[in-house]
Amino acid sequence: MVYNDPMKRVFEAIQEEVVSCRRCPRLVAWREEVAVTRRRAYRDQTYWGRPVPAFGDPGGRILVLGLAPAAHGANRTGRQFTGDSSGDWLFRALHRAGFANQAESVSREDGLQLTDLLITSPARCAPPGNKPTREELKACSSYLMDELRLLKRIELIVALGGIAWNTYLGTVRAMGLEVPSPKPKFGHLAYVDEGLPHRLLGSFHPSRLNTQTGRLTEAMLDEVFFTARERLGPPPERVP
Repeated sequence: MVYNDPMKRVFEAIQEEVVSCRRCPRLVAWREEVAVTRRRAYRDQTYWGRPVPAFGDPGGRILVLGLAPAAHGANRTGRQFTGDSSGDWLFRALHRAGFANQAESVSREDGLQLTDLLITSPARCAPPGNKPTREELKACSSYLMDELRLLKRIELIVALGGIAWNTYLGTVRAMGLEVPSPKPKFGHLAYVDEGLPHRLLGSFHPSRLNTQTGRLTEAMLDEVFFTARERLGPPPERVP
C-alpha cells in the first residue's frame, strides 16, 4: 500500500475524532483542569488540554505505542511525547537511529519530522497520576483499532512498557485475530516475529522513574530502535 491521499484523509479524520473525544468524564475533567491551573514554569503558555492525536509518518512501517499523554507534556503541547523528559529521551533515540530529522521536541512548531515511524498511545488523554483505568483504556481502544486497520504498511510495533504491550495484544484479540498461546511476555527487547499481524518489540518506557533509576539507559533505548531498523531493513520506495 502506498501513502496516498484517500488514506491520508481517512487517517486525518480518525485524528480529528480523537481530538474531539469526550468519552471519559474523569479524563475530560482532569485534562481541562490541568490546562487551566498549569504548572508555574508554563503559566505563560496556552495548554492543548484535549486528547492528543497520533504523530509521525502514517505511511511508515513502525508504530511506537506509548501509554498516555503527560499532564504538562503532550497535554500542554498537543503532540505525542513532546514537552517532557520522556520525549527528550525518545526523540534523541529516534534521531540517532535515523527516524527523526532532529533530536529536540519542544512544540508542534519546532520542525520535527519522523520518517517510516508513527507514534500513538493506548490512552489519548492525560490521566491523573499517569494511570488510565481499564475502562478508560477500553473506551479509547477503537482509535487504535481504526489505525491498525487503516495503516497497512505497519510491520512492527514498538511497545513502550507493559501496558502498551498488553494493549496491543488485547487490541489484536478484539479485532478477531489470533494471539499466540501462551501470551507473549513483555520485557525489554522481547521480540515476537510470528503468530501476530505485526512483529512486536518491547522496550522499557522512557519514564522519569525508569531513566532516573537506571532501569533504562540511553544505550538500551538506542538498541531498541537500531534493532527495529535492522529487523525491517531499508524502507522501500514509496509513491507520494
